Amino acid sequence: MDTSQRIVFKNCAILNADNGKVASGKVVVVVGRHIESVQDQAAVAPSLLKEAIDVAGLTVMPGMIDCHVHVMASDMNLARNASMPNMLACFRAIPILRGMLSRGFTTVRDAGGADWTLSQATDTGLVAGPRIFPSGRALSQTGGHGDMRARSDIIEPCACSNRLGNIARVVDGVDAVRLAVREEIQKGATQIKIMASGGVASPNDPIHYLGYSEDEIRAIVAEADAAGTYVMAHAYTPRAIQRAVRCGVRTIEHGNLLDAETARIMVEHGAFLVPTAVTYEALANDGPRFGFPQELMPKIDGVRSAGKRALAIAQEAGLPMAFGSDLLGQCHDQQANELKIRSDVLGNLEAVRAATTVAARVLNQPDTLGVVKAGAFADLLFVDGNPMEDINALLDQGSRLTAIMKNGEWIKNGLVPLR
Repeated sequence: MDTSQRIVFKNCAILNADNGKVASGKVVVVVGRHIESVQDQAAVAPSLLKEAIDVAGLTVMPGMIDCHVHVMASDMNLARNASMPNMLACFRAIPILRGMLSRGFTTVRDAGGADWTLSQATDTGLVAGPRIFPSGRALSQTGGHGDMRARSDIIEPCACSNRLGNIARVVDGVDAVRLAVREEIQKGATQIKIMASGGVASPNDPIHYLGYSEDEIRAIVAEADAAGTYVMAHAYTPRAIQRAVRCGVRTIEHGNLLDAETARIMVEHGAFLVPTAVTYEALANDGPRFGFPQELMPKIDGVRSAGKRALAIAQEAGLPMAFGSDLLGQCHDQQANELKIRSDVLGNLEAVRAATTVAARVLNQPDTLGVVKAGAFADLLFVDGNPMEDINALLDQGSRLTAIMKNGEWIKNGLVPLR
């Protein structure tokens, strides 16, 4: 291995995001994209320490993971976003990606819109941004959450797949959804997203609507499984969540109206919940001034407060929850506020676990993401403070992140001296 790219950190106080404990007196060695070793400083050769960067006084933790973003959603109005010219949609995604990285989110799972090409752009450094696990286009039935056509439109073949700003595609029927999954996988989707209930930001689907028949959901799950991946489902109500999970869906997005019975069923099926409480705060407070359709505002009231209750219900049931934000348009900068909402309801440890170890399990990357250990990606945050004691250390647009590293490369470096 080429050690010319080796970076050594000494006096590390490493946060174990699983249990909240900080292990002091450690040395972390980074070579290339990965962490080569994590050792007790007393056992390290003095020659290695001579080249080390001293990070005493900072907390070292893994880069954070957001399991529900829409990096292509630069407009608060998703119907307008869907009609945006392709080049403009791409250019507007660039500052969104850069902002996520500067807040310490080194990995994201895009829930509809981003594709393989964008994930390659951030992986190769062409575009500054987090590692992306793309879903490609989310799948929606006609009239479902991903169908942005107005009621006055003539129903004709949906051109949604031709617009990069459209986060979903409309597809109906068992054979058609099988083909759609195969197409999204062929184009590089790392998981499949479906709309299994009505939603807040779409025009024609009340929250209680169900998305897709059970036969269609099972077909989608079977095709994803055949490709070695899984299905994530937008779902709000107990009925929508239960039928999706029983059909094999692995992660439930939002889940605001979750009840105790539904949480128990999710646990029995080994499912994950990805709440996105911050987006409803953003929509309620800032939606109208940023162009969110006024006629959709009443939908927010029905799920906003319920979402916080769902957090407590899930915790009581032992249901694992990953971090999600789901922000749109000008509100992407509120991403880290989800940590504050979680910490207020669940405590700091659960908030941080959601954005690290639990999120890594959702991505099937428990040994390479969300941890600081040998073999993991060198995604490191050097925090001024301990998030277990003060969650604000991870807020305020990353202002207390002294340094950020992704794939062993500096994104931000306030460490002195750098050798």
